Amino acid sequence: MQARTAVVERKTAETEIRVAINLDCQPGSGNKQEIHVSTGIGFLDHMFHALAKHSGMSLELTCKGDLHIDDHHSADDSAIALGTAFKQALGEVRGIRRYGTGFAPLDEALSRAVIDICSRPYCVTDLGLKREKIGDLSTEMFPHIFYSFSIAAGVTLHIDVLRGENDHHRAESAFKALALAIRQAIERTGGDDVPSTKGVL
Repeated sequence: MQARTAVVERKTAETEIRVAINLDCQPGSGNKQEIHVSTGIGFLDHMFHALAKHSGMSLELTCKGDLHIDDHHSADDSAIALGTAFKQALGEVRGIRRYGTGFAPLDEALSRAVIDICSRPYCVTDLGLKREKIGDLSTEMFPHIFYSFSIAAGVTLHIDVLRGENDHHRAESAFKALALAIRQAIERTGGDDVPSTKGVL
């Protein structure tokens, strides 16, 4: 079975990023899951780690960015690089479920994520975050991170936080819901068909 892996390096005047990804490290896959994330933004590291862990992927992501300015470039560019690596690792959309839905609670918070791996990128989020920051990550960046990932990955993505009082819980449950949706959508069906009536994605 062909390995679904990719390595992406992205260098701009604002950030220098390297992403290595293996989509097939779920329990029982025979592949050891390894996760190492260092973006310089602690809460973003925590979110990407949760995303990798619960989607069953191995992830190495390092980012050196202009954090002396703010968190925007590092968070945005990391999401772009991660989405690019995801798309490259997945390859042709063939022999997978394509659609995925995930619900993830975290104490009082509950989030829903729905993904369509369709080569028609679109993103809708309703997170309801109230704080200005969680750790060192601006809450205004959360919808931007999901948007940038979806555009680079070529997926349609809907993420809604359905309830919750604590913004840390709301944000983390959203990432975990996305992880579960991804895990379902990339699951191999055992066939080789393109999951579309068009015959191509």
